[in-house]
Amino acid sequence: MPRRPNILVFMTDDHGQWASGCYGNREVRTPTIDSLAGQGVRMARAYTPSPVCSPARACFFTGRLPSQHGIHDWIHEPSPFGKAHPGLRGQTTLAQLLQASGYHTTLSGKWHCGESWVKQPGFDRWFSYNNFQFPHKGKIQFSDEGRIVEHVGHQSTAITDHAVKVLRERDRSRPFFHFVGYVNTHTPLVDQPERLVHQYRSCDFADVRRESFSPAHGHINIGWTGDEATHREWMAQYYAAVSFIDHQMGRVIDEVDNAGELDNTLIVYTGDHGHINGQHGFATKGNGTVPQNFIDESILVPCVMRWKEGLAAGHVEDAQVDHCDLFQTLLDAAGAPLDEATAKRLNSPGASYLPLIRGDKNAAKAWRDAYFGDYGNARCIRTDRHKLVRRYPGPNGSFGDELYDLSSDPRERENAIANPAHAATLATLSRRLDDHFAKYEDPARSGKPIASQPRCSEYEPWVIRPWERKK
Repeated sequence: MPRRPNILVFMTDDHGQWASGCYGNREVRTPTIDSLAGQGVRMARAYTPSPVCSPARACFFTGRLPSQHGIHDWIHEPSPFGKAHPGLRGQTTLAQLLQASGYHTTLSGKWHCGESWVKQPGFDRWFSYNNFQFPHKGKIQFSDEGRIVEHVGHQSTAITDHAVKVLRERDRSRPFFHFVGYVNTHTPLVDQPERLVHQYRSCDFADVRRESFSPAHGHINIGWTGDEATHREWMAQYYAAVSFIDHQMGRVIDEVDNAGELDNTLIVYTGDHGHINGQHGFATKGNGTVPQNFIDESILVPCVMRWKEGLAAGHVEDAQVDHCDLFQTLLDAAGAPLDEATAKRLNSPGASYLPLIRGDKNAAKAWRDAYFGDYGNARCIRTDRHKLVRRYPGPNGSFGDELYDLSSDPRERENAIANPAHAATLATLSRRLDDHFAKYEDPARSGKPIASQPRCSEYEPWVIRPWERKK
């Protein structure tokens, strides 16, 4: 059996799975991410439980769905709503569980699960934002153990510098859990290193399928302008952001290597949710439309991991997994599974896929055959062939449900919800979706009655009326 590993997790904001070399993109350069995949495991169908940042990150840290942990949209921390939101206050997190199991636990960069300027329980060392994650380059304030410090320049450099410093100064009598959060791929797509942007300005961006907007997805929030010059610059900045993150990751991993601890460090790279850059005729993610969407590019995330002493190299796993599963997988790898009382209290829908990626055929046979998503007053189930999105009443009233036959409509352009040929499928998926949330949701934190939940920001898609959004 391998030793208890160190755990190093990189989570990037707004990185679509499609924008990585190891996932088939022919132009973006991601040598660090690709090397992790080549020396370890690539999850081909990794999903986020919620296609927007704060709830997605909370799913990773708690192993729970938004309708369990209660964060239903991105927390706009500078606003009165964001400052007042309870976040994960009083809830059990991965950091607390690993700390209790003997890990030295640290964070550098984006947290975004409430009160980023406050050192959160379970962390021995804390370096996050004062209250806002911008600009990408310029003057930005960080919270270093609650002390506000200012950095001038590329913020990712400061995050990496801190991560390297923490790894050098940590308590070496304990294994470490270090979480690093970068945001370069988040809009606004500006201010990436010019040496990288320049390399991408001449690209074809042939792996980005630009399409017209389908009426099946409601109203456009952030529309695609059709301006070719704007599109190309935005894409060059986005690809440069991915490569810049990849480079910064390399610096952190090199520090682990320099310390002689690389082979027994479980390194994970993932995104909090996916991203859309013109595919489907719009941009961003789950809140890129009104009502909110669960389009595949919004929910598919990169997830690669390397652990030489614990995982075979070159494995590609096709099972549908998500951040709740990753929560359980890291605890399993750390030898810190949930005790019976904690497991009952958390009621996590996730399961460890460590046996799965180690080639356990029984684990593969028993793995679930569906993805379940949760964003505000909308829920989703996705199987290999179908996707159903159910919507519940909110301040904007009720929007229609969506059903896609992915075998004949993989681009999710034709809503088949009213097609009688799909009546049996609709009934089956509806029942499975209802049963799943009946088993796992916390009625006090559920997004189904979204008006009863604390506001996260002034921009929630179920509060702002469609005609007030940019068309």
